[in-house]
Amino acid sequence: MRPPSQKEIPLSADQQHEIWQEYVDTATQLARMAIDIINEHHLVGAEISTKANDADYVTVVDHAVEQRVRDVIAERFGDHRVVGEEFGATADDADYTWYVDPIDGTTNFVYGVPWSSFSLALADRDGAIVGVVADPHRNEIIAAARGRGTTVTGPGGTWPARCAGTKALAGAVLLTEWASFRAWPGMIEMLHTLSAAGVTSRVMGSSALSVASAAIGRGSAAVLGGYNTWDVLAAVLIARESGATVLGRDGHPLPAIPEAGDGGLLVSAPSIAEPLWRAWTGAPPLDKP
Repeated sequence: MRPPSQKEIPLSADQQHEIWQEYVDTATQLARMAIDIINEHHLVGAEISTKANDADYVTVVDHAVEQRVRDVIAERFGDHRVVGEEFGATADDADYTWYVDPIDGTTNFVYGVPWSSFSLALADRDGAIVGVVADPHRNEIIAAARGRGTTVTGPGGTWPARCAGTKALAGAVLLTEWASFRAWPGMIEMLHTLSAAGVTSRVMGSSALSVASAAIGRGSAAVLGGYNTWDVLAAVLIARESGATVLGRDGHPLPAIPEAGDGGLLVSAPSIAEPLWRAWTGAPPLDKP
């Protein structure tokens, strides 16, 4: 079933629910497929190469997962666009666009560090509709749909998820990421400031999984100095639907479809979002002029 054009009769609530459920089901099925492919493949040297620099890895598994996603979406939703990390965009524009990162954290994957993920989101003109972040190492799928909340599906079943209830910086855990293999501007200063406030920081190696993990309470917050849309769109929807505060560097809510160059993002337990944002951006604390 496809959404009608503007000239067609509007869909009923039941019809709209059916279409959205098809999107949710497709995203979940593709996440499960990605977990299976990633976990079944054992890399050899010839299957690993680099792109922008010697630390920017890509593997045959990245390519295989993204190609499978493209094939399924083309078959089920022929008028939808796909934008992926490995193969770019299938069209310049469309009412519905899927954003896919087949393996976010490829360096970890190459070296056997168990922190990488699959990220897939579907957006319309108003932002993300559906988002999934799959953790092949936990065999979990973290998922959200606009207005429907966030869930985690793993070996123990499916359960609703909410962000952490952290009330103060002291004792909080921050997840963050390098800019490729180096610190982004202001990162070291932020870490020093937060350390002095009693925050424990972790550099994890997968932006999608770091943001999604913070969104479901596995950490108090996540800060990224930069990103690509395919890295974070699913995780940002997961965060919004889990009750987390989601801000850009300017202190305002992140755009509906965040894009590279927007300046980074903060996902946080609501009570500590403001002091974290101030530590991130270098803004003076509230108790100082």
